[in-house]
Amino acid sequence: MPLFLKTKKVYAIAVIIFAAIPCTAQTIKTVSTQNASVDYKKLANIDTLINGYVNRDWVKGVATIIVKDGQVIQYKGYGYADATTKKPMQSNSIFRIASQTKAIVSAGILILYDEGKISLDDPVSKYIPEFAHENVLDSFHAFDTTFTTVPAKRDITIKDLLTHTSGIDYALIGTDNMNAIYAKNNIHSGLGVFDQNLQDVMKTLGKLPLGFQPGTQWRYSLSVDLLGDLIEIISSMSLEDFLRKNIFEPLDMKDTWFNLPADKFNRLTTAYTEDSLHHIIPWPKGKMEIDPDYPKISKHYFSGGAGLSSTAYDYAVFLQMIMNGGNYNGKTILSKRTTEMMLHPQFSLGDDNFSLGFEITSDKTSAASSRNAGSFSWGGFFGTTYWGDPKAHLVCLIMTQQTPNSHYELSRKFEQLVYASLK
Repeated sequence: MPLFLKTKKVYAIAVIIFAAIPCTAQTIKTVSTQNASVDYKKLANIDTLINGYVNRDWVKGVATIIVKDGQVIQYKGYGYADATTKKPMQSNSIFRIASQTKAIVSAGILILYDEGKISLDDPVSKYIPEFAHENVLDSFHAFDTTFTTVPAKRDITIKDLLTHTSGIDYALIGTDNMNAIYAKNNIHSGLGVFDQNLQDVMKTLGKLPLGFQPGTQWRYSLSVDLLGDLIEIISSMSLEDFLRKNIFEPLDMKDTWFNLPADKFNRLTTAYTEDSLHHIIPWPKGKMEIDPDYPKISKHYFSGGAGLSSTAYDYAVFLQMIMNGGNYNGKTILSKRTTEMMLHPQFSLGDDNFSLGFEITSDKTSAASSRNAGSFSWGGFFGTTYWGDPKAHLVCLIMTQQTPNSHYELSRKFEQLVYASLK
């Protein structure tokens, strides 16, 4: 059953999160003075770890940032942004952040909530009639991709989209049955360039069956792409323009884009994958229907679930704003109460929970891992990972551009060394 505001565990996590947020909203600062709560000798073990992976050719390049108490204590590039040309990875290299787009777009829809333009209980059909009276997949016949359905017990809501409990699935990476249905109807993952109209695609999605009854399961999905479409409909702006006006410009996130400006092309990292022998190779054009140059290609289809490129620093600023309770450098992006809601556990993922945009570390998980309970996190398809830990006043990112990655444990080891360096 969904966890809404009903258990002592949930209340305890909420107390941990917001008791830890400083009274004064912090801005990220880069200063030469060392942070007294950090053991810099132990922090240097991160260099040894990541350089070891690069030297063994287990990863081509990595960028990291660690922010403690609003202070940058580590911000580095390792290895190569392009291994073929031996172009060094810089700390401010630009990465395809893929699903890290989701938290930003989730914040975007909550900006409209703060403006009184939506309710979280609003049915999506209020704005897109094609989502009214939906059906749920009952049986699927793989030989001809036909299926039968049963009526949905209720329409999906904006809250269902934020929590991935809508019944919508994910093209390419979802369940086999729903993948087949989506492929037949030209529904895609959002990664890449598509000469389509976002609203037309979402209307088509609304006519297709759901994978389960709304609100009964958690399934990673195209729900946030649909949130992006709702932002465009309600704001009468493109998703790109809305996010730039309401998030990127106020936070001075100058390196976060759907359409990467030409003067930033040289900072875009090369995307990699592995061959059958697990050797790292450049991402072939068209693999999984993705052109690796998509950030450089002009597009008007803005995927709310996967379309952005950014830097470690820009994204750290966004996370610090969330940790501050919606404020950063004198700018209010979200109200304090809405930010509390955004970080409050809403649905159980088993050991952890999901909120209105993030995975939330539980007491159970925290007992056997580095992060404190109440930490909020997610990552991206191409190998980027982030988390914010309000109790430790930490914002951390480790970013690569490789999937799959046989040595994915690098992110976990990085996390261990971050916490081991704290006094």
